[in-house]
Amino acid sequence: MRETWKLKGELALSCSCTVFCPCVLSLGDHPPTEERCQTWAGIRIDQGHFDDVDLAGVKVGLMMDLPGIMSRGNWTAALFVDEKASAQAVKGLTRIFTGRVGGTTHLLSILVGSFLGVRQVPISYETKDDKRIIKIKDYVDGVIAPVRGKDNGQNVMVRNSEYWIAPDVIVSRAERSRFRGYGRNWKLDGRSAEICQLDWGN
Repeated sequence: MRETWKLKGELALSCSCTVFCPCVLSLGDHPPTEERCQTWAGIRIDQGHFDDVDLAGVKVGLMMDLPGIMSRGNWTAALFVDEKASAQAVKGLTRIFTGRVGGTTHLLSILVGSFLGVRQVPISYETKDDKRIIKIKDYVDGVIAPVRGKDNGQNVMVRNSEYWIAPDVIVSRAERSRFRGYGRNWKLDGRSAEICQLDWGN
């Protein structure tokens, strides 16, 4: 039987590009501004399921290290799932985020060459004013802030793109961005970031 899944929520992502990530508009065909892409993301699942396993309320984190142009693959990735998640939820999320069950994340099964595994740790994803504050214990400490636009109270946005994460992207900047783990020690303060509403599934 086909494994069915659905996720709705929000993703905040920090990467090593110095301005705004060119992958959003080039759909992965333009090189990162710093030759390679170092990125982490926090995800808040508001609604979701994997078969009959309820995923609502689960927090997830990702680490991805890309050697060059995104569409060429050979990514290294790791998955973090909130320690409060059940074993069944962890299993389902692992299948989703390794692309093994098709749908929105299927490309991860093609582009990730090295999957470093899953770790269950405390994860928090908070919204304070318009900033997203993400903490993955022992790994991530991040504050993502939208870039303000000309109109008062409105953020700069990319709309109606074919970007795989979401068609509408809030252009953001990392006020604080640290990742430590898996032999990596990244400090990405002031660099490119994104906030996206997720509507994923197969």
